[in-house]
Amino acid sequence: MYGPEPEDVFFYLTLYNENYVMPPMADGVEEGIVEGLYRWAAAPEVSGPAATILFSGTAQGAARFAQEELAEHFGVGAELWSATSYKRLREEALAVERWNRLHPAEPARTPRVTELLGDAPGPIVAVTDFMKAVPDQIARWVPARFLPLGTDGYGRSDTREALRRFFETDGPHVVVAVLSSLAAVGDVKPEVVVDAIERYGIDPDVADPFTV
Repeated sequence: MYGPEPEDVFFYLTLYNENYVMPPMADGVEEGIVEGLYRWAAAPEVSGPAATILFSGTAQGAARFAQEELAEHFGVGAELWSATSYKRLREEALAVERWNRLHPAEPARTPRVTELLGDAPGPIVAVTDFMKAVPDQIARWVPARFLPLGTDGYGRSDTREALRRFFETDGPHVVVAVLSSLAAVGDVKPEVVVDAIERYGIDPDVADPFTV
């Protein structure tokens, strides 16, 4: 990059052939955007359990839908976090691991992703239009139950809505994933997950997209 203080860096943009309103950037998140992760929205005030949803790019639509539905219909308060670079988070975590390994007599350092999500409420669900392996890059440094949703398999859908339903990354599937994670840790009853599956017309016996 050329300028008064040249930097040996690359900047990249991810472009989608989909139009949607870009929310305004919140104050004080510039560093988090560059580092790869920042809290995008606080959880609604509800009386029930809490959870965290990570999203990337256009998956923000599904995350925002899930946050609203979880609060209104299930009494669950979900924080939203924007993951701008799982790769950067992973590389920083690996560097921390290496430093700790080679400096056993020094106080251990903590990966940035672990610090950022250390106080995030409840289980964590990550939704992306990429493959599950992308958010799964940070899984072993996440200090909570972690569930990635992604587009593994071959889509044969004619609309984006149908495609995301096929890959189980649309808003209703994020709701079910959050409730299922909460049920796994005992914060909601399994019947609540069943109710959500029925509410959104999800077929629990449909073939796994990865196998179709």
